[in-house]
Amino acid sequence: MADSAMQIPISALQHYAYCPRQCALIHVEQAFAENVFTLRGQAVHRQVDLPGVDSKAGVRIERALPVWSERLGLIGKCDVVEFTAGHIPYPVEYKHGTKRDKLHDNVQLAAQAMCLEEMFKLPVPAGAIFHASSKRRREVVIDAELRTMTETIIASVRTLLESGTLPPPNFDERCRHCSLIDLCQPQMLSEQQRFHALRATLFIEDT
Repeated sequence: MADSAMQIPISALQHYAYCPRQCALIHVEQAFAENVFTLRGQAVHRQVDLPGVDSKAGVRIERALPVWSERLGLIGKCDVVEFTAGHIPYPVEYKHGTKRDKLHDNVQLAAQAMCLEEMFKLPVPAGAIFHASSKRRREVVIDAELRTMTETIIASVRTLLESGTLPPPNFDERCRHCSLIDLCQPQMLSEQQRFHALRATLFIEDT
C-alpha cells in the first residue's frame, strides 16, 4: 500500500492538476460552490451516476463502477467502464463542454486506469473522455509519461492533504471558470502579494 494510510479521492487529482489551491479548498477546507459549469457537469453525470450493467455489440458496459488502488492509496468511481475483447477495461469519463485536450482530465482518467489494472490484473493502455456538448470522444493513451505525471501528482496531493496548508492563489484564466472564485478571492490576494513583494524591494532595513 502507499506509504500513507490516507486514501485519496481520484477527483482530488483532477482538482490539483487544474489548480492546487482549488484542491485544498475542496478537500482540506471542505468548501464548495456551484456555478454554471458545475451545474452542467452534474447534468452530464446524471446519465452515468446510477450503477448498472448493459451490453452493446458484444461490449459489457458498467456505469458508476467503484475503483481503488492499494498501491497508490486511491479511491474513486468510473463513470463508465467498457469491457472489450479479452475483458480489457476501457474507462470513459464524462465531461460537459466540447471536445478539448485538458491535462487535468487526462490525469483523472489515468488514475482510473491504474486502479482498474490493479483490480482486474489486466493492462489498461487507453481510455476516453466523452465530451457531452459535442457528443464526441477523445481517446487518451495511458502512456509512461502520463503515468509518471499522475503518480507525481498523487504524491503532491497526499502532501497537501496531510499538511492542511492552503496554497497561495494564482490569478489567471482558470479563475474565470472556477465556482470557488468568490471563496478563493484570487485577484485581491494576488494583488496583496504583489504589493508586499514590491514594498520589500523599495525599503531595505539598515543592519
